[in-house]
Formats: sequence, structure tokens, C-alpha cells
Amino acid sequence: MTARESGSAPERAVWDALDRVRDPEILQPITQLGMVQDVRVDDAGHAHVSILLTIAGCPAARRIESDTQAAAASASGVTSAAVTVGVMTPAQRHAFTERVRGPGGVRPQQFGPDSLTRVITVTSGKGGVGKSSLTAGLAVALAAQGLSVGLIDADVFGFSIPGILGLSRDGTVAQPTRVDDMILPPVAHGVKVISIGMFLGDADPRTTAVSWRGPMLHRTIEQFLRDVWFGDLDVLLLDLPPGTGDIAISVGQLLPNAEVLVVTTPQEAAADVAVRSALVARQTGQRVIGVVENMAGLTQPDGTVIEVFGSGGGSLVAQRLSDEEHGTVPLLGSVPLSPAFRERGDAGDPAVLSHPTDPAAAEVIRVAAEVAALGRGLAGRSLGIATR
Repeated sequence: MTARESGSAPERAVWDALDRVRDPEILQPITQLGMVQDVRVDDAGHAHVSILLTIAGCPAARRIESDTQAAAASASGVTSAAVTVGVMTPAQRHAFTERVRGPGGVRPQQFGPDSLTRVITVTSGKGGVGKSSLTAGLAVALAAQGLSVGLIDADVFGFSIPGILGLSRDGTVAQPTRVDDMILPPVAHGVKVISIGMFLGDADPRTTAVSWRGPMLHRTIEQFLRDVWFGDLDVLLLDLPPGTGDIAISVGQLLPNAEVLVVTTPQEAAADVAVRSALVARQTGQRVIGVVENMAGLTQPDGTVIEVFGSGGGSLVAQRLSDEEHGTVPLLGSVPLSPAFRERGDAGDPAVLSHPTDPAAAEVIRVAAEVAALGRGLAGRSLGIATR
């Protein structure tokens, strides 16, 4: 009989309440992760809960402790609650890793061809088209729709996702938690996020440049996919660097079954190079699922629209990528220029949450719903089901 089963009625009530406390990085109940060491409730109703963190200095420590205290205090028969926080032993961390990864704690291929996670790479032919802002907005909007979402900032040279999602402030970037050889990504607005900007040590990301060649870039993306534990995701988004360089090729090799979302501005020059980035993705077997036109127009107070970057680029890209072999590639949306959308991104407070009625935010939310509705076929993939 476990400690939970053998406890008094108030103690069992506390255990039940703790089932609602989730580790903010793994998003699983702390009771299932072996993080609750002991629960005691005395005759006066004073509860004492002992919990174990994976490492000393765990970035989620305060939140876990606070959530644990609140849950325990809410249990039936409890008049007050206190929490003691400790750190797991190596053996306990190993058991924790096995609970998360499965028996043996091995590092599996999380997003291989048999994975049920939809992997969507977001690409553009050139920089400055708002690809990262759009990717971050889509990730947050998908999470707000109830999906489990991960985001890899694969733009190693121009990483900006931590700042857009509020994980980077005043030169300090949120750090992933390392449990032995497992890396747990920080969570922002319901999205699990990893970026090279989180691995620069004490360097200020605003004044630090990454200067790597192809092999190092390939190993970085490979490590993100292998060592960073995202858990069960509905969708994994990758914010790719602009163009058709080493990272785009590596992602094509590592994730040949990924879907591709192409971002362009209305400008014809941007449309031309956006098509090229999609063609490179197709060469590795990836499927282009749609085009999003960003910076479509700026609405004035009198209702008129200034087409700062022209018009028609999104439709042009969609038309050029549609053919008999690949079918029709849809233009999923046209996101207008919006000062508020840009300002909230600079502040690390995505407008899709804080200003959902803003025209740009509303269109990104609509595009996210379109992307989610596209779904992904199960043909040719193992479902892990055996027949008798």
C-alpha cells in the first residue's frame, strides 16, 4: 500500500488536490513525476507537504512551491498548509527521467516519421518579412486553442523568439532546466520554447553574435530535436532563418515529413525569393501547406489603406507553388501592418492574447485556426497498434 493510500482522509484529500499541480515545464502532475515526497495532516488540520525539485536552482521552483501550497490549503479538512522543498538525489532524478521519457530513459526520435506530432516549419525567402513575429503569434494562438505546442527558434544567427515571447528581458534570457542529459524547455504563454539564445551563458543576447559554419549548425538543430524533451505535442513549429542555407537543408534532412508554411510580404521581390525557399523544402520531401502574406497594408484613421509594400505577393507565391504534382497551395491569410502588434511583440506580450481584436492579431488567430483545421493524414504511419 502506498503512502497515498494509507494516509488519513485529510491526507488523501491533499494528495488529490496535488494532482492538479503541474510541473510548468513538463506540464504533468507533480504527483505522477515523483516530486511529492511526503504528505502529513495533523489533528488540527495543519498540512505539511514535502516536495522534491529536480535540481537546485530550478527556475520553476517558486511557482511549483506556490501552486503546491495553494492546492494543499484547498483540500477538505485542511486549515493551513506549509511546504518544504528539497532536491532529488541522483537515483531520484534517474527515476524522474524514466517517468518522463519512458522505460530506460532513452533519448528517442521525438518527431520521426511515426510521430503523431505535426511538425510545421515556417520559412521565407528573405529577412525582414516578420516571419518570427508571425511564427510566435501562431504558436501562442494554437496553444490558446487548446493544443500542446512546441517552438524551436532555428534562426541561429538572428534568434528573436525569446524576446517576442517574453523570455528575454534586460539582457537576461530564461534558461532551460537540465536534468542529467535531458533539457526541459521554458514555457511561455503555453508554448514550450527552445532557442540558441538560451545557451549563451552570461552573455547579453543583444550584443552577442553567433558565428558558426554548417556542421555546427546541423549539430545544434539535431540536439534541439534529440535532447530537448518536449513531451507529447500536437504541433511543433520551427522558425527557420530566411533563405535556403545550411539550416534549411539540415531541417529537411532531419524532418523530411515536415509541413511548410511560407511567409512573404506583398512585394514581388519578396515573393520571388519566398518561392525558392519553398522549392528547397520540397526537394527534401516536405509538403507546402500554405502561404501567409504579412505586412499587407496599413489602415489609416479615416479607413483608407496604404499598401506600403504593394499588393498581391501572397497570391503570387501561392499560384507559383500550385501545380498538378503538388496540388493547390492556398493563401491562408493576409496580415495587415499594425503598430500595436509590433509593440506587443517588442514587449514580450503577444497581441494574439493581449489585443486579440487588433486587425493583425485577429488575422493571425484566424490563420492559426486554418492551420489547425488542415490536420495531417495518418496514411503510411505506424499508430503503435497491434492486431490479433
